[in-house]
Amino acid sequence: MASDLEVLILIPACTGIDNIAEAITVLESNNWDLVFAIPDREPSQASPSEAADAAAGGVVPPPSSSPSSSSPPSSSSASAFCPISPSSRHIVERQPRMINFTVEYRQRSVSLVLEEAHSTVGNIKEILGTQLGVPVSKMQLKGWKNGDVSDSTMLKTLHLPKNNSLYVLTPDIAPCSNMHPATVALQESLNQNFLLVITHREAQRDYNLNFPGFRTIQEVKRNVSDLTNIPVRHQQWEGWPASASDDSMTLALSGISFPCHHLSVCRRSSPAIAQEPPGEECADVMMISDSEGEDFEDPSEFGMDDSELFGMSSSNCPRSPMMPENSQNDTDALLHFTDEFSSRYGETHPMFFIGSLDAASQEAFYGKARDRKLLAIYLHNDDSVLSNVFCSQLLCADSIVSYLSQNFVTWAWDVTEDANKSKLLTVCSRNFGNVVARTVRTNKTDQFPLLLIVMGKRTSNEVLNVIQGNTTLDELLMKLMGAVEIFTAQQQEDIKDEDEREAREMVKKEQDEAYRLSLEADRKKREEQEKKEAELVRLEQMKKEQEEEKEALRLSLEQGLPPEPDQEAGDICTLRIRTPSGEFLERRFLSTCKLQVLFDFVASKGYPSEEYKLLTTFPRRNVSIKPTRFQIHL
Repeated sequence: MASDLEVLILIPACTGIDNIAEAITVLESNNWDLVFAIPDREPSQASPSEAADAAAGGVVPPPSSSPSSSSPPSSSSASAFCPISPSSRHIVERQPRMINFTVEYRQRSVSLVLEEAHSTVGNIKEILGTQLGVPVSKMQLKGWKNGDVSDSTMLKTLHLPKNNSLYVLTPDIAPCSNMHPATVALQESLNQNFLLVITHREAQRDYNLNFPGFRTIQEVKRNVSDLTNIPVRHQQWEGWPASASDDSMTLALSGISFPCHHLSVCRRSSPAIAQEPPGEECADVMMISDSEGEDFEDPSEFGMDDSELFGMSSSNCPRSPMMPENSQNDTDALLHFTDEFSSRYGETHPMFFIGSLDAASQEAFYGKARDRKLLAIYLHNDDSVLSNVFCSQLLCADSIVSYLSQNFVTWAWDVTEDANKSKLLTVCSRNFGNVVARTVRTNKTDQFPLLLIVMGKRTSNEVLNVIQGNTTLDELLMKLMGAVEIFTAQQQEDIKDEDEREAREMVKKEQDEAYRLSLEADRKKREEQEKKEAELVRLEQMKKEQEEEKEALRLSLEQGLPPEPDQEAGDICTLRIRTPSGEFLERRFLSTCKLQVLFDFVASKGYPSEEYKLLTTFPRRNVSIKPTRFQIHL
């Protein structure tokens, strides 16, 4: 009987399926029987020559009722690795693969058959909308083993088994009043939350997980796989009810206890490949789980190394290293890495950040909250057999490249050489702490490449996920989307905090500006007041000086007057002068005195000739020498 690994190697030649994940899906849906896995060929239809060709390739036909069918398997294990010649490939004629769907909606059940290659999830909804009378926009199609999918998803990308069970939810459409009570109860149970207490027996650790009733057993197993690192097909469970026989079954229909149910899980070792005694019928291959798209078997379990599995040896494929050893300049090293990556896997690949890890962290985490992104750190190792598959089939897939460019800053490093790995561990310890460095250090070579998803926080950086190389395209995309969902929630909080901080800073800035303008107005007002006061002081000082000057002039004139003659002296005249205020000035003058003496006398009394004029009363005549502003009557 051919081993699982032998069948896996032969399936591309027999069926034309080059995608390993799709090949595993086809084999699992046919219980790892290569003859049944060939599209549209039943074992009974195989001709003797075809059976002989299959046996020459290391595959034994399934047992039949004839005695010849119990012949022992080929004793040469080397024949299992012989490629099938082109002449023998005429036995395979590819036919469109049809997928059966059974869809439950309330008390109705609809059976559908669609072609896998050209049908989408939206086509299923359109057919259901016609048969159930439910608008497609209000319809939620659940029960997918890969989680929720979009309407544009092609069925061939989901790697579905031959038969599938789905169900329709219409939360926006109220149930009919005449609905059967059991259907109403089912709808309610689909929306209930089940607490699963799952014990990891090997780690002696309990996980408390909440799932809504519409989640499937397959989704539970996938979540547990992420927590325990036990692939679904290697999980051995205890505690599931006997009715939970199909992984596509929802928790509400599986018969588990509500609201809490206890389960336990451990890793089941792969069965040993034993030679069957001659004369006994070949037993069917026992599958550990009927899950699709899970991790590949470890080649060491079959006594083979990685190079034998893929039919190549590193010595036969010389190539330049992805990154030079002991490179002192991170920019030059990453430019070399990018060029080598493009030469190996093509120009369609993630846009790697050129610069140090510190610069990549600065670019991803320390901008404005709306511009921040997650940091994806890709760690390459040429010594791992998974590197080529991961890079060519996953990392360079259009969907991954597009999603990384939109949501991540991608930084890469090659850890093939010990010197480069040591340098990376030092940088990781400085940026993310010893936990990340220890995680990278403890991963084995065959677990590479690694994709670290890092999210920046206020005080530290958090590693959300460490994705190993033994994953599938759908799992990788789902993990990236899960990280983006967590990051988006944190980003919204950061944006809110940043907006509030900016609003506070804006208010403070406006207050500071208003205070500055107030101070400026007060300063100008104070300067204007000081200027006015200085002007008043100047004017007062000027006035004072003028008065002092007038007083000095008056005193000088008063001192320069000739003495007043006595009344008994002859040839005198007495003059009486009326001032503008009504006061009278009277003095005696000699008749021989000049008129200037009179002017000086009047000026000495405070009435200078520049401001006043002297008039006679009768006849009225101006005796002033110069024009004056005031009149003084004699």
